Amino acid sequence: MLVMNKNFVSIVVVAIALMLACKRAPEQLVSDEKQDLISNNLHPIEIKTTMVYIPGGEYKPFYSSDSDLVAVQPFLLDERPVTNQEYLKFVEANPQWRKSNIKRIYSDAVYLRDWQGDLELPKGALLDAPVTFVPWFAAKAYAQSIGKRLPTLDEWEFVAMADTEVPNAREKKKYSDDIIDLYMQKDRQYKSVKLSPPNYWGVYNMFDLIWEWTDDFNSILTTGDSRAGEYDDKNMFCAAGGATSATDILNYAAFMRFALRASIKANYNIANLGFRCAKDTTVVLPQ
Repeated sequence: MLVMNKNFVSIVVVAIALMLACKRAPEQLVSDEKQDLISNNLHPIEIKTTMVYIPGGEYKPFYSSDSDLVAVQPFLLDERPVTNQEYLKFVEANPQWRKSNIKRIYSDAVYLRDWQGDLELPKGALLDAPVTFVPWFAAKAYAQSIGKRLPTLDEWEFVAMADTEVPNAREKKKYSDDIIDLYMQKDRQYKSVKLSPPNYWGVYNMFDLIWEWTDDFNSILTTGDSRAGEYDDKNMFCAAGGATSATDILNYAAFMRFALRASIKANYNIANLGFRCAKDTTVVLPQ
């Protein structure tokens, strides 16, 4: 594990978050029309992954223009990220999403970069390691092909608040420090899933392997009707005003997630960016 002074890390994280947030105005979310195209000609596949029931509740978003709590409805979440083996099964059944066939409107040039061919995993890759170098469009297509969806940002952050003991550990300094330590580990994305302990909800690998796509990953920078392209609160995405809108300015791990989300587009592929799936549920269990 790399060792780095926490005060230095905090300064760097906040600086990166603010620079990336001010680098450009937020994009509109992906249009309904483009999202509909993802479903065209998708071949359903069966992937058996344990899903964890999340009862939902209220939480305070890390980055918000007000202090209102957000209600998260009960939902199901994959207990761990999608793996190389599972994604290979997806592209086998859906040739349009293979490395040589993917449309450039859906991906930049490094889709599945290290794969040796359309149906060949990277040399030495573990079948049960998280798949990476996958853009948002492909992650969404995979989720649709198995009858699921990507989790929303609020759902993901709600689950991410937990440590191994409590559902909301954000007030613990150790919680953020431990995540920063994990983020600084090199090549963590090549490890198998489920080797580390699950969190309070029974969910594995929220931080220790990869970053993860959410369905509305760039909605953190928008207000009102995001598809109208109107942003009426400049404090949501620039300079000191943006920093003061953070509900917990000492949560450096959350600043890092904000920085990443502020800097990427839906067609980007990143070496340690993957995803897991979610699903709606009508079941409401007592907490």
